Amino acid sequence: MILIFQGSQDQQSWTRSSRILEPFFRWLLPTASPATIDTAVLLVRKCAHVAEFAVLALLVWWAQRERKTPVTGGWSSRRALLTLLVVVFYASTDELHQSFVPSRQGAVLDVFIDSCGAILALSFLYALSRVRGRGRYRQGTREESN
Repeated sequence: MILIFQGSQDQQSWTRSSRILEPFFRWLLPTASPATIDTAVLLVRKCAHVAEFAVLALLVWWAQRERKTPVTGGWSSRRALLTLLVVVFYASTDELHQSFVPSRQGAVLDVFIDSCGAILALSFLYALSRVRGRGRYRQGTREESN
């Protein structure tokens, strides 16, 4: 959360990321228009938001686990809902914070994009718990048949 907060107060975040991404896209797509390059930079920046908040969701999920259980530790709808609520709340406060930073603006769409990162991470954890659950079931039936 501290890293996200630090990034939110960077008044030149578009300039900094464009300085790196724009030359890369110009090399990759030499005939692309400036508007296309700007769109590609924007897309990469929004994907970074999804990734940041997916990591945040994984960390919030992990922080709620019982000490003796693994990180995935089985699926819990209650734990998933709490994780999602924490991440959406933090995404909202992050956008509110950005609305007070000169040259930045807060946007409801960005809260949605950040929330998609949390949903993606929770979907991954759900799928992982299902796969692990099937493996345990198969092992249990094999052991019973022996």
